[in-house]
Amino acid sequence: MFKAISSHSFASSAKRAAIAVALLVSVPAAQAAASPFANLGGSWSGPGVITLSSGATEKIRCRASYTVDRDGDNLSIALRCASEAYNFHLTSSITHSNGAVTGVWSESTYAVGGTITGRGSPGRIQVRAEGMIVNALLAVSTRDNKQSVSISSPGSPLSDVAINLTRGK
Repeated sequence: MFKAISSHSFASSAKRAAIAVALLVSVPAAQAAASPFANLGGSWSGPGVITLSSGATEKIRCRASYTVDRDGDNLSIALRCASEAYNFHLTSSITHSNGAVTGVWSESTYAVGGTITGRGSPGRIQVRAEGMIVNALLAVSTRDNKQSVSISSPGSPLSDVAINLTRGK
């Protein structure tokens, strides 16, 4: 849910929310390993759809680069997404330990960021992303080289995001 900020217009808040939400897209789930980050290193890309609270939709395209440490418990992310109205670059550092997923994210163009907390298991991650402007729930499912991302922030101008990523060859 977005927090009201009187000094920002709706358009500015929606842009920042899209940036924060897009970062969430970058939280991948594992294929079949103990850590939800194992075997995810490399490039991913794919299309998606942003749904605004008004019901209007907009197509989006994302490219992500994931770097996983040797143990599979730490993930570094660089994500670039673009649509007609948005263009942003997000980075994140995420850790997995005993089923818990925690981390931080930032977006350099709009100077926003926050935290990520939740749970992860092979093939699935469920997290909550929080920041000054946006709170959202994220579910990520991965099978083989395909990844499905669902983001929900009811009551906010940017209420839903659905993205399908494919691992590059």
